[in-house]
Amino acid sequence: MSSHPTDFQGSVIDAIRAAVEGAIPDARADVTGGGGHYTIVVTSPEFAGKGMLASQRLVYSAITHLMKGDNAPVHAVDSLVTRTP
Repeated sequence: MSSHPTDFQGSVIDAIRAAVEGAIPDARADVTGGGGHYTIVVTSPEFAGKGMLASQRLVYSAITHLMKGDNAPVHAVDSLVTRTP
């Protein structure tokens, strides 16, 4: 796992999970990783009828604030999976 400098305080995994679950109705986010690189799996009925790109855009828009700036806590999302329940 690589090291990624950040001035973020607290659990990045919890912050990602809270941001996604707060922005996408009835979402359940499973987040793993560290060092700036994360894997995210999100399950929500909101994705029904949407293509993969549209579903992934919803997730990325929820975590944009965690990816901004030189010392952002999220450097990369190595894998993003969206699915319906």
